[in-house]
Amino acid sequence: MTEPRAIEGEVSARGRRVAIAAARFNDFIVSSLLKGATAAWTARGGAAADLAVVRVPGAFELPLAAKKLGASGRYDAVVALGCVIRGDTPHFDYVAGECARGISQAGLETGVPVIFGVLTVETVEQALERAATAAGNKGGEAMEAALEMASLLKQL
Repeated sequence: MTEPRAIEGEVSARGRRVAIAAARFNDFIVSSLLKGATAAWTARGGAAADLAVVRVPGAFELPLAAKKLGASGRYDAVVALGCVIRGDTPHFDYVAGECARGISQAGLETGVPVIFGVLTVETVEQALERAATAAGNKGGEAMEAALEMASLLKQL
């Protein structure tokens, strides 16, 4: 019996155009995620001219920007970067939940991969760990997921 044909994406930025929507709120964390994403872009062969960075006020605004970028037809994928840190009120639940729902919806509605690179953490320390400049930067991981999904969808 033969094996089924496997279809997988390639993690390469060559020939791709990607947009990053990054929140300014909690920028001391998001700027590290952005550095990780751009480093992954460059490491995977991406050209600076083919990467756009759009800044929005906060995580709640990411879905609308991501949807607009995805619907533009100019990008193979969109990476949404932000950081929501739990506080003493239910605000975290609303922002994190609506952000996640909206980012998912943006990808489904546009047919363009929209990657959830938003940290939803309990503490600043957890955020700092996930945005570290060394290995494990979630911004870099989000960029790699975007490149893989863009490649995969092109094959489907």
